[in-house]
Amino acid sequence: MEIDTKRVAAKVSLDAIQSNLAVMHSLVPEGTKCIPVIKADGYGHGAVPIAHRLEPLAYVWGFAVATAEEAFTLFDSGVRKPILLLGGVFEGSIDGMLARGIRFCVSDALQGRMVAERAKELRIPANIHVAVDTGMHRIGFSPDEGSADAVKALFEDPYLIAEGLFTHYARADEEDLAAALSQLKRYLAFRQMLTERGIAFRLCHTANSASVLHFPEAHLDAVRCGITMYGLTPSDEMTALMEENGVCFRPAMTLISHVIHLAEIDAGEEIGYGGTVTLTRKTRIATVPVGYADGFPRMLSGKGEVLIRGKRAKILGRICMDQFMADVTDIPEVSCGDPVVLLGRMDGEEITAEEIGRLSGRFNYELVCCITSRVPRVYGEGA
Repeated sequence: MEIDTKRVAAKVSLDAIQSNLAVMHSLVPEGTKCIPVIKADGYGHGAVPIAHRLEPLAYVWGFAVATAEEAFTLFDSGVRKPILLLGGVFEGSIDGMLARGIRFCVSDALQGRMVAERAKELRIPANIHVAVDTGMHRIGFSPDEGSADAVKALFEDPYLIAEGLFTHYARADEEDLAAALSQLKRYLAFRQMLTERGIAFRLCHTANSASVLHFPEAHLDAVRCGITMYGLTPSDEMTALMEENGVCFRPAMTLISHVIHLAEIDAGEEIGYGGTVTLTRKTRIATVPVGYADGFPRMLSGKGEVLIRGKRAKILGRICMDQFMADVTDIPEVSCGDPVVLLGRMDGEEITAEEIGRLSGRFNYELVCCITSRVPRVYGEGA
């Protein structure tokens, strides 16, 4: 199918993603592996191209995803390093995961027995990563003696292999690490309970992107590299710490369109759905063929800006499903067909995911994840 990238395209730099991962790897001890997190189609950047770029790196253990379907897509594209499902699995996906060697997350005894039964019936061993609930209270075994007994009982089944033990931090992206340290303490205590029961794991991992940046105690055997791999920051507090420590990541995505229509509209006219803007002067308006169906936040209506000819142009009126209007009165050289940067850099100016997040009531993770599939991804260093 022919794709016209003039309407809109998300230009993704795989070089930036690899460079960001290298920065993260430089912050962890020698021998500690990286697990790139490429769930949600690589946070909207494209999981398959990212996996194929990063798989040859010796320090990449494998990849982490959120759903069985994401895991199947990676494996079926030719990825052969381990693929770890970080969330629960439903019964209908177990056979496909076993056949492909996808790593299971097990967060309770019932789920563990369900996997064990199918593994035994199919005679295919299952590599298990045990999830521990140390304070996030999302999934995982409670870190207590009863849970340790339950995990021990699971691994008495010869078809279950104790490959990993992991947890997730609720507040590692804050400058104050007291809560995260408390979670790590619970994790380590539970690991010791399991060690005393004769269960040893090949890969102990707790660290997310924020933990990589300023929580070295959490690094252990592997770290899970997520948001910073895409050049985005985990939180405002992390942004300040990164600046203090000279840690720099390159945003990997540029969202770009082109002016499709120009018009001179008289003062007193209303603009767009609902007439939310009444012009106070004769205004030159550029129409951009992108809307909320592309994942461009409707909440930017009347607040956001875009870059045209290297200058900022304010969005006028409500963002539509497929188009929006911008005021280019003060950029008289604008013409139809000019590039429009919605996210990214142009001639020294930049609109960041963090800026868009603040204006739209979202945050940077959500913004890039919600760029829809009708926006083509274009891979190259131009992003």
